This record gives sequence, C-alpha cells and structure tokens, in this order.
Amino acid sequence: MVADSENVGIAFALVIAAGASTALGASVVFFPSLVKLASKKTLAGGLGLSAGVMTYVSFVEIFAKSVLSFGVDGAGLDENKAYGYATICFFAGVVCMVLLNLLVHHLLGFHHGHFDDHQNHNTQEVSGSDNEEIQPGEKKGEEDGPLPPCCTTDPGAQIDRLQQMAAVMEAKELDENEQKQEIDEAREDKADVVAADDENKEETKAEIQSEHDEAAEAEAGALRISKRESQKLSHMSLNTAVAIALHNFPEGLATFVATLEDPKVGAVLAIAIAIHNVPEGLCVAMPVYYATGSRWRAFGWALLSGISEPIAAFFGWLVLANSFSDTLYAILFGMVAGMMVIISVRELLPTAHRYDPEDSVVTNMYILGMAIMALSLVLFIL
Repeated sequence: MVADSENVGIAFALVIAAGASTALGASVVFFPSLVKLASKKTLAGGLGLSAGVMTYVSFVEIFAKSVLSFGVDGAGLDENKAYGYATICFFAGVVCMVLLNLLVHHLLGFHHGHFDDHQNHNTQEVSGSDNEEIQPGEKKGEEDGPLPPCCTTDPGAQIDRLQQMAAVMEAKELDENEQKQEIDEAREDKADVVAADDENKEETKAEIQSEHDEAAEAEAGALRISKRESQKLSHMSLNTAVAIALHNFPEGLATFVATLEDPKVGAVLAIAIAIHNVPEGLCVAMPVYYATGSRWRAFGWALLSGISEPIAAFFGWLVLANSFSDTLYAILFGMVAGMMVIISVRELLPTAHRYDPEDSVVTNMYILGMAIMALSLVLFIL
C-alpha cells in the first residue's frame, strides 16, 4: 500500500522543498539589490535545464512506468493494449494542462493576444513614458506588477521591470534615511537656537510645531495613498498567486508520484521544478513590495503560490492510499508524463528563448538537462 510506503515521507519532503523555492525568489524583497543579479541568460539557462530534465524523464522513465503498470505484470493487459492506454493517458494529461492554462489566463483577466499590449503598458508605467518618475505606491493603470513568467510573451521586459522596481525601492530607502538624518540635524539646530535666544523661543516653538503638523499631515496622506493602492494591488496579487498555484499543482503531483516509485528520480525532478519556481516567487513578491512597502506581505503572497504543490502531493496520497491499484498508478504516470512534457515545450522552452533570443545558452542547457537526467538513471540502475 502507498500509505505504508517508506518513500511517502521522502516524497512529501521533496514536494515541499520544490514548492518552497518560490520563497527563495521572494526573499529578494529583503535585499532588492540582488534583483540586479537576475540576468536574462541565467534565467534562460535555468529554464532550459529544467525543460531538459522534465522532458527526458517524462518520455524515458515516467511514460515507461505507465506502460509497465498497464502491462502483464501490472494491470494484466497485453503489450499492445498497455502501450495504447498509456498513450491515451499521456495525451489526457496534455489536455488537462491546456484546460488548466485557460483557467489561469481567465483568472488573470488576459487573453493571449493581449499580453504584449498589457506588458508594454506596464513597462511604460515604470520607465515613465511622460518623463515622470513613478514613486512607490503610485500607479497610472488599473493594475500594476509583472505577470508570472508562465503567462507573458515578453519575460525579458518582466526582468527589466522588476529591476526598475528594485532600483526605485533602494532609492526610496536611501532617501528616507537621508531625510531622517536631516530632520534630526534640523531639530538639534533648532534646539540650540532656542537655548541661545530666549527672545525667539516662542516663535521657534511655533515654527517647529507647524512643521511637525505639516509633516504629520503629509505622512497621513501618504499612508492613505498606500492603503488605496495596496488594496488594488492585493486583488491583482491574489489572482496572480492563485493562478501560479493552479499552474504548480500538476508539478507537485508529478514529483510525488515519481518519488513514490523512485526517490532518486523524484529528487532530480524536484530540483528541476524548483529552478523554474524561483522566478515565479520573484514576480509575485516584488510588485507587492514596490506598491505597499511591506516585505513580509510580499513574501507571504509569493509563499502562498507554492503551497499548491504540497496540496497536490497530499491529494495524490489520499487517492493512492484509499484506492491503490496498478491501473490507477498507470493512469497517473501516463497523465503526469503528458503534463510535464506540455509544461516544458509550451512554457519553459518558449520563455527561455524569449530571455535568450540568440539561443546562446538555451539549447545547450536543454541538452545538459537531458544528459543529467540520463546519467542519473544510468547510475541508479548500476
């Protein structure tokens, strides 16, 4: 029984680790300068590597497990029928991912043909098309913040935008520190004036009180603006986090099922999934921090988007524990293989090529990913 399998604990641990990798991307809100290190070629290489691992293991290992589970030693079907049913399950997994992507795009409120226009509009907001500096908490459009990498046709512009946000937040923090220092110095100077000149004491007190009142009023106004913009952005960020969570659900199921059969294969797959989860956490967290100034709120939203992977693993455990059969196992393996392949060829590889239009690293990293997975499988057999 799956419920008694010694691999269950390992499977859950790997899925949780892969899902928590969104937190790694989100952690840049505590160190905005690190966003500058997110070069397009680095991200392109990581996505290409992930796609290579996922594609190879899906065709060579996971699909093969589906055929075997349908076969004579599993569900009892002959070789031809086993291969046929495994193929049907494979394409059923592809269809499920296509439908899931449609749901994700619906939640985000966009359609494929509108991605470029929306992205160009958002990029102009940060760069300031009217030569105006966009301050944290300000927005010219209805929504702010990049789309997740899985849902945009211009991920390169996403990185540029995130780096611009990080630069603005760094400048804002520096300005706040300088302003605080200037205020402290001004108060010390005015205190000296009060002590040195009793005749101007009342006048100076009145001036200080007036400036204090003006500062308090300005601060209250800024807080009101931040609250309004935070409410708008929270709605957008929730939709984005939910969309990414739905997108990550089959990945969690795939990692769990693969690990139950072979923890070593599951470990490599979990690493591949974790690599491309990192930019998703970044894309959720940075816009929230940019608009609200709250690091922990931004980090929390991003972490939320990765929770679906452990949930998917728990769902898979419930199904397999309560109704385990070779047929069910074969169906899951076939569908998972199809899901992983469509994620790789429809999302990871196209996104990687948009980060790297000259293909200076993507194809090489894709082949390297397949080689790593192949070497792992060979070493596991020996």
